[in-house]
Amino acid sequence: MSHHFDAKLAREDPSLNLCDFYLFDGPSGKTVMAMTVNPDVGLSAPDTLHPEGLYAFRFDLNGDAREEVTFKFRFGEPRHGDGSEHTHIQPFVVQKATGDDALRGDAGESLVEGETGSVATHSDRRAYVGIAPDLFAANAGFRTFMTAFYKDQRYDGDALLHQPDPFARRNVTAIVLEVPSELIGKGKINAWATISLFGHAPEVQVSRWGLPMVTHLFLNDPSDQEVKEQFNASAASEDLERFAKSIANVAEKMTTYAGSATNPAEYGKQIAVRLCPNTLLYELGTPAAFEVSSFNGRKLGDDALDVMLTLAANTPLVDGLAPDRGRIRKDFPYYGAPYTAEEQVGVTPMPRPAKK
Repeated sequence: MSHHFDAKLAREDPSLNLCDFYLFDGPSGKTVMAMTVNPDVGLSAPDTLHPEGLYAFRFDLNGDAREEVTFKFRFGEPRHGDGSEHTHIQPFVVQKATGDDALRGDAGESLVEGETGSVATHSDRRAYVGIAPDLFAANAGFRTFMTAFYKDQRYDGDALLHQPDPFARRNVTAIVLEVPSELIGKGKINAWATISLFGHAPEVQVSRWGLPMVTHLFLNDPSDQEVKEQFNASAASEDLERFAKSIANVAEKMTTYAGSATNPAEYGKQIAVRLCPNTLLYELGTPAAFEVSSFNGRKLGDDALDVMLTLAANTPLVDGLAPDRGRIRKDFPYYGAPYTAEEQVGVTPMPRPAKK
């Protein structure tokens, strides 16, 4: 859950909370895209998706930070699953949109239809939506680390030592789509995911996710939390103008406090250019790897927090925790079984932030 509860509507409805985004190579010339929602599903969040939600994977093919191809998931009303009053099943449809339809709205060509909890297949396309293990790992000391930065104006690398993972043994809802890469494009692309409300009222974008930890690490000034709301509602093409200065300022101060850059101001500018626009670079058909040296998609087992902390501080930062890679499958939908009630004994439901 590298982005959780960082928008007003996401706090009110976890199904609109876009937690993580992944993009990696599949078998036989295919590409896999995945997003997770419903942080802590089953304990403090329901397992349903919003019937007026538009869950989208967006692809920029020419470097202008505007989507030319978009894959959209829409969900129907939930019904109770057989044998358990606590699980729900929803029908869904996946559409591909290009041109103006890629930018907004729910229009598009139907690719595959199915129901949550089961793999849906049509020709060479596969989709899955269901409860899955959360594969993001974080250190409970991150909050102490950020408090030292913002409140005390100092670098506290020791805050990340020997701390537990508050996300361990939690579940999310995974939305996974595998398509032939040619349905996206060729070569290097930039990708991101969004969740919008689209129904009786005009479309409203609630959550946006391109790179991990951006709102919690670079846009998390306690005196200006409204910037998170602005980020989630904005377009990737606006990032350089609207958010680059804030991102550069965090990296400049972090490296100043850590004494890790010869020219902190210049380093801050470099990081802002790398993170703006906030999209995930990927060369279609190549092995994915999310690393300090370069971004090329993101596999389910990549340790994103270490990468983003190291970039912010310009010095190696390792929190000692990693995703539960034993919960990853080699075949579709790549997420292994969710954590059972027995495995979650002792896991405290994640507190939901108060509505503001």
